[in-house]
Amino acid sequence: MKASFLPLLTRLGLAGMLLLSTTACEKDLLDQSNPNLPLTELSWRTSDDAVRGSVACYAGLQGLGMYRRWLHFAFDLRDDTGFSQSPWGELADFTHFIQTNYDFEVSNNIWRDHYRTIFRCNQVIDRVPTIQGMDAQLQKRIVAEARFLRALSYFNLVSLYGNVPLVTQYSTNLNQTSPQGKEADVWALVVSDLTAAQPDLPLSYTGNDVGRATRGAATTLLGKAHMQNKRWAEAQAQFAQVINSPQYELVPNYADNFRHTTENNKESIFEVQFSDEKKGGNDAGGGPDATSSQGGQRSQFWGVPGFGFNDGEVRPWVVREFLQEATTTGQRDPRLAATTFYNRRDQTLFPSALPADADTLVYGTGFLTRYGKDARNRSRVYWRKYQTDYYRTFEDFDSPINHRVMRLADVLLLQAEALNEQNNPAAAIPLVNRVRQRAGLAPLPTTLTRDALRTQLMHERVTELAGEGVRWFDLQRWGMLSDAASVNVLKTRDPDFNNFVVGKSQLLPLLQTEVDLNRLQQNLNW
Repeated sequence: MKASFLPLLTRLGLAGMLLLSTTACEKDLLDQSNPNLPLTELSWRTSDDAVRGSVACYAGLQGLGMYRRWLHFAFDLRDDTGFSQSPWGELADFTHFIQTNYDFEVSNNIWRDHYRTIFRCNQVIDRVPTIQGMDAQLQKRIVAEARFLRALSYFNLVSLYGNVPLVTQYSTNLNQTSPQGKEADVWALVVSDLTAAQPDLPLSYTGNDVGRATRGAATTLLGKAHMQNKRWAEAQAQFAQVINSPQYELVPNYADNFRHTTENNKESIFEVQFSDEKKGGNDAGGGPDATSSQGGQRSQFWGVPGFGFNDGEVRPWVVREFLQEATTTGQRDPRLAATTFYNRRDQTLFPSALPADADTLVYGTGFLTRYGKDARNRSRVYWRKYQTDYYRTFEDFDSPINHRVMRLADVLLLQAEALNEQNNPAAAIPLVNRVRQRAGLAPLPTTLTRDALRTQLMHERVTELAGEGVRWFDLQRWGMLSDAASVNVLKTRDPDFNNFVVGKSQLLPLLQTEVDLNRLQQNLNW
C-alpha cells in the first residue's frame, strides 16, 4: 500500500501547487469557515445542550491535574503523612518542597485542568440562562452545579497557589487577560458561588444523575471555606445543616468509603465519579478526548512494589498514631489496616508492649513473605486506602474507585473544631465520639478542656482522614505552615520539611509562563 500511496501524494501535491498558482490573486478563496465547526451560538439552544455542557464540567474533575492523578501528589504527599521516593527525581523533589522548574509537569497539569474546568463552568453559567423554552428548575440547577464546580476549583487553586487569576466570564478572546485576585478575593468568589448555588441544588438525585452536586455538597464546601478563614460561627451554621439532614449518616464499615462497590453511599457528600471501562486501552496519558478512559490513576502510582509505581508512601509516624489506643475489645484500630499496608511485626513501628499479631496481607500475600528479605522494605508503610487489592491482584491506570472529596465523618470533626474554637468543647465532644464509636474506640470524656480537645482533634483527623487530601488544608488552617516553631515540629516526623521555607513553601510557585504572559506577580520568595 505504501508504494502506490506515495505517487498519489506526489500527484496531489503538484495539483495543489497548480491550483495555488492560478488563484493567488483571489485572496479570500482559502479563507473560508469550516461548515462542520460547531459554533457557540448553535451549541446552547436546548436543554440537552445544557446537560451536555454540565457533563463537560464534571469531566474536568477527571483530568490528570485534578482528582485523577496529580492533585493527590500536591496534597497527600506534600503534607507530613506522605512522601515520595519516586525514581523520577523532579517528581520526588516536588513533594520535598524543591521546585526549580516552575512549569514542571505536575504544576502545569494542576493549573491547566483547574482552569479548563473553570472555563467550562463559565460557559454554562453564561450560556444556559439564555436557552429559550428550557425547564426553569433544570436551568437553575445546571447553573448551580457549574457554580459549585467553579468554587471547588478555586478552593483548590487558592489553597495551592494563593493569588490566582479570577476568570469569571466566558470569553473567546485569546488576548483577554483576567485580573490576579488576592487570596481574600478568591475566597470571596468561592463563598459567593456556593451561596448562590445552594437554593437551586436538590438534596439528592436518582438514576444516572447520582454523583452530581447536591445542596449538601455546596453547604459542606461553604462550611470548609469559612473554616479555612477561621470564621467559626459561619462554618458551624453550614455544617449543622448537613449533620442534621436525614440524607447523611456514617456507614458501619469504614472501608466502604474507599471501594467501588459501595460508592455514593449515605456517608458520601460529594465524589468524583470514576470507571475502569476501557475506551482505547489503558489511558496512561489521561487525554481529554472521546477515547480516553475515565479511570482513577492514584492506585497505579501509589501501588506497592510489584503492583504499581510506588511513587507515594506513608510516614511511619502515622502508624504509631493509630496505636495510641486500642478498641474497647482490645484490638487495633481497624482504620489502620484500611489505610495502610504495614508490617505488624516490626518493632521499630510498634511499642514493644504490643504483641505482634497476624501478618498483614498485601494483595493476598503476607507482608513479610513478600518483603521480608529486604530489611529496608520491612519497615516501609504503603497506602492501602483507594487501592484495588480487595478485588484485584494487580493495579493499572483505570481504577473504578470514586474519589470521596467530602464525607460526613470529616464534617463531624470539622464541626467539633468549629464549636471548640468558640469555646464550647462540651457540644463538640459528642460529635467526635460518633466517629470514634464507628472505629470501636471508647468515647472521649466530657471533661476535656478546649486546649486538650484541640490537640485531640489533630489526632482524630489523622486516624480518620489520612490519605484523603484534607490534611494540607488542616495544616494551613492550624497555622502550622506559617510558623517556624510548628514547622520544626513537622520536621521531627517528616524530613521533607527540612526543605520547607516559611513564607515561601506553603504556596506553589505560579507557572512562569503564566507570570510572563499575563503579567502576574509571582508568589513571595519564589
